[in-house]
Amino acid sequence: MKPAPAPAEAATAFDPAATGSMPAEWEAHDGTWMAFPPPNETFGEVGSPTLDRARAVWTNVARTIARYEPVTVLADPRDATAAREWLGDGITVVEVPLDDAWLRDSGPTFIHRPDGSLAAVDWIFNGWGAQEWAAWGNDQEVARAVSAEAGVPVRPSSLVNEGGGFHVDGEGTVLLTETVQLDPGRNPRATKESVEAEIHAALGTTKAIWLPRGLTRDYDEFGTRGHVDIVAAFAGPGTVLLHRQDDPAHPDYEVYLELRSVLVGEVDAKGHPLRIIDVPAPTVLQDEEGFVDWSYINHYVANNAVVLCAFDDPNDAIAAGILERAYPGRTVELVDARDIFAFGGGIHCITQQQPAPAPKGAPA
Repeated sequence: MKPAPAPAEAATAFDPAATGSMPAEWEAHDGTWMAFPPPNETFGEVGSPTLDRARAVWTNVARTIARYEPVTVLADPRDATAAREWLGDGITVVEVPLDDAWLRDSGPTFIHRPDGSLAAVDWIFNGWGAQEWAAWGNDQEVARAVSAEAGVPVRPSSLVNEGGGFHVDGEGTVLLTETVQLDPGRNPRATKESVEAEIHAALGTTKAIWLPRGLTRDYDEFGTRGHVDIVAAFAGPGTVLLHRQDDPAHPDYEVYLELRSVLVGEVDAKGHPLRIIDVPAPTVLQDEEGFVDWSYINHYVANNAVVLCAFDDPNDAIAAGILERAYPGRTVELVDARDIFAFGGGIHCITQQQPAPAPKGAPA
């Protein structure tokens, strides 16, 4: 990743009307951004076993990715020493005030400008719809802090949005969820048309596919109200991985049927029917909180690797095989993600890719 810029460069912004396009996650990266879990109501206080559990699994994900590409981890200044001790050599720690550690959502979305250089979209972040349990005074500034460290200009957005709330195929198609972008706690006056106008302007997409909802657990008290990256994700142009729950006893069985019925009738930005790849859910149905949202869809695609959530479940191997075929030439790394899900997310939720600049002459 690039060294931190001078303060004047850090403040650089470009016109929200300026064009750009978000590359697909499987395109080349300059590196990955993450955040180190701070003490808070989700993770617990310093010295608590729950905070240590969070830091252990976040560290495991960071070290796994670092075998394939550079990793930079944000740490609240009070936690910087602990972060360096946990993460060890080879991972860069940058001090930034934090409320939480879900960098997919609070961080920027990197895009290519027409000349192939990078810029970053700064969505408005308000704690997943101003939820009572959330704090976002620091996290609403994180996207600009990351952009400054990366040395890229910022495109401010008027939309309340999070990185886990959309997924692109890199060729003009974006997945959205009605209960996220149209959430009254996020964008109370929004319509599909107004959301699409801003999404397309920010990401360079031309076709939005709206899913009616997300997984059931995501509507509990501490959920995101329907992030798409736990239920459906592109794995190639027009190719969608879909979370399939096979047990009718789980409420996501009906969710799967509903979402699949939507996707089978859709086309991508080029007018081609979607190719849908079902990925069976883990066999476990419930934990101590109720029906689980354990999902293999919430994986992260790094350079030459796919970092896949594992659950010590018979379907771990099945999912790994599906993703090996979906992302040919990449090594699938299984990382136990049960503790991440216990805190409210998965591997994709705690990572954010910084794409490499587009080669000169390539469309951006």
